[in-house]
Parts: sequence; C-alpha cells; structure tokens
Amino acid sequence: MPRQTFLSLPVVRARLAVAALAVAMLLSGCQGGSAPSSPASQTGSTTATPTLSAATPLAPSGSTATASVPAVYKPADAQGKAQNVPVPVMPELAKENSKAGLEAFIGYWYATYSYAIETGDLALWKLLTNAEIPVAIAHEESVNLNYIDGRWIAGGKLTTPVIEVIWNSPATGTYSAKVQVIQEAIQYFDAGGTKGQKDSAATNTADAVFAKYTDGAWRVTDYGSIVG
Repeated sequence: MPRQTFLSLPVVRARLAVAALAVAMLLSGCQGGSAPSSPASQTGSTTATPTLSAATPLAPSGSTATASVPAVYKPADAQGKAQNVPVPVMPELAKENSKAGLEAFIGYWYATYSYAIETGDLALWKLLTNAEIPVAIAHEESVNLNYIDGRWIAGGKLTTPVIEVIWNSPATGTYSAKVQVIQEAIQYFDAGGTKGQKDSAATNTADAVFAKYTDGAWRVTDYGSIVG
C-alpha cells in the first residue's frame, strides 16, 4: 500500500481546514481579536502538563531482586521504533468543567496524539475525540498507514506552548480554544530501517479546537488549522 504523508494535528490546510463557520465562531468569541501572531509575540496562561508514565517491568519469577528497574525510554531512530514511550496521564484539573479544566484537557489531548505519533497507538486519543469527523478519520488513517508492514516514524512530537480558551457559552454548549502547536521534524522508515518517503519539516501552526463537556468529561468535537 502506498505510504501516506504524515498528517500532524496542524492539518494540511487544503484538505483539512476547519469549516469556515466554525472558525468564524471561534474568532468572534475573541471580541474582535485576530488569529494568533508569531510565536515570539504570543502569550498564554500556564497549562497543566500531562504526567507521563512508563511501564515498570516486574522482576522475573524466582528473582531475588528487591526493587524493579524502570523501563528506559528510547525514542525512535533509524535502528527501530520508539521503546517504553511514557503514557500520558490526564491531570486532575482536566476533569473539571471550567476554563482552566478545558485548557488542561486540551494540553492532554495533544499529548495523547503525540503518543500515537511515537507508537502508532491511537486508543487514548480516540477516547477523547469524535472520531467520525473527516479530520479525525484522516489523522487515524495517516497514523495507521505509517505503522503497517513494519514501518515506523522518528520525531514528530507535539508541544502546545500557548492554549487560549474562549470561554463563551454558545447554545450548543461547545467551547473553543486557539492553540499554538509546534511539531518536530519527521523521518519515515520502512521495514528493515530503509528510508521511506521524504522527511517532513518541523512546523509551528495555530489550531482551532472545539470541545464539549458531557457526562462528566471533556470531548473534542471538531478541530483544524486556523488559516490566515
């Protein structure tokens, strides 16, 4: 199967930009504010950083060891896939139905997708996302295609230095945020470590994220790049 160019959460604008109406709703909530400026000029409140945990192996049966040795994280490279990638843990604040809670949740949501980029495991991310919208379907397909037939990728981790929540209260109960998303460069490898497609450069983009608090938890209902 042909390899698909990896789609980061800052989506390819021509295919996966948020619908104009949704972006208009986001920007109108800024009371006349413009889309995020360059990274150097952006400011934002401090977001609770998701805790990352790595599995701790048990001592072998019959071992006399009194303490286990934590598994060592090894990022992916030309020699193989990432190993013992820390699993994002949702901060307690991210469970709150509040402006600060949504900010913490969005930071955690991006951390789960960054984890999927490193491992090919989308389970956590899908639990927090409306996976039926076109942009989510495209991201799921992209990750899956880059991890089939022994393939893997190196790099591509995401960080979100600025999360600006627009705590309006539309009739739908959906709240929005503007997010600065920085993604590392990506290398693509086929089975055996041969280079795959051309590397993807690092990116620094602005996203719109829409979320709703339902049944005691936040869930992303739509998202995409802010264009212009």
